[in-house]
Amino acid sequence: MQTPDDATLAYLGLTPDDILTAVESLGYSCDGRFLALNSYENRVYRVGIEGGSPMVTKFYRPQRWTDEAIVEEHQFSIELAARDVPVVTPVEQHDTTLHRHSGFRFALYPYHGGRTPELDNMNLLRQIGRLVARLHLVGATKNFSARPTLDVESFGHRSHNYLLENDFIPPDVAEAYTSTCELIFEGITRCYELAGSARFIRLHADFHPSNVLVDQDVVHIVDLDDARMGPAIQDLWMFLSGNREEQTPQLEELLSGYTEFNSFNAGELHLIEALRTLRIMHYAAWIARRWQDPAFQRAFPWFDTRKYWDEHILTLREQVALMFEEPLEWR
Repeated sequence: MQTPDDATLAYLGLTPDDILTAVESLGYSCDGRFLALNSYENRVYRVGIEGGSPMVTKFYRPQRWTDEAIVEEHQFSIELAARDVPVVTPVEQHDTTLHRHSGFRFALYPYHGGRTPELDNMNLLRQIGRLVARLHLVGATKNFSARPTLDVESFGHRSHNYLLENDFIPPDVAEAYTSTCELIFEGITRCYELAGSARFIRLHADFHPSNVLVDQDVVHIVDLDDARMGPAIQDLWMFLSGNREEQTPQLEELLSGYTEFNSFNAGELHLIEALRTLRIMHYAAWIARRWQDPAFQRAFPWFDTRKYWDEHILTLREQVALMFEEPLEWR
């Protein structure tokens, strides 16, 4: 396992005084109230401002993104907002949206309340489809240069290798894990071949219900931290839930809304289970890479148990079968 460096240790020891002092360094006067928001990768807080609305500040984990990659994500959100796509954008101060204080990198955002969407609301799914289509129209205008691509190498092979090389997989199931991953990679290759020439564009890439806020039937996008290049279906499939019979009408509503504003390559439906599989693999490796962070050990106490790895391998085997089934249909 990797040992945290000095910057990471300082980040893990971030204090309330660090948070409030950083915000005040940008000219705001904090009223002393702050609340930790639900985030593991970065440290995110709602901070009270004297005489004004609260703000949200995000402190970036060291070594995850370069400065260029963070600024590129900020600029993407600003591009979206300029095209009237409802997305929460960072505050610019002193000609930059990425700020520094005492060695910490942070950004500041206006606080935007709301609730997560109800996935059984078909009208809302259609609205989300429209929103994603508009996001993709902007995303397709150019490529990221400092951010990676969501592909089998970064999410699949690197995840598989990291878990094995750092001894997270129990030795007595390592062979089962490896043989299952061989089938996984065969299945993913097949899915991409069936999908044909899927176009890779700038995406939200982690677009799921928790990254959508609904306020009086207006939908807002939050947290573009994982933005990267990838196929359009990546920003849609995480709004599908339940069995095949339940997912089919959900997909119909999403794509009915999407195609009001943008064209959709139906071949990408072959990628849904491949992308779901890559997310499962990446998620396990993500926790492993952060395992020295006490917040992860508190949040995921089951991660280093034998039961977890047995269930993980079983889930991957189920994904192998799903990747060889016919994709969801869209009329």
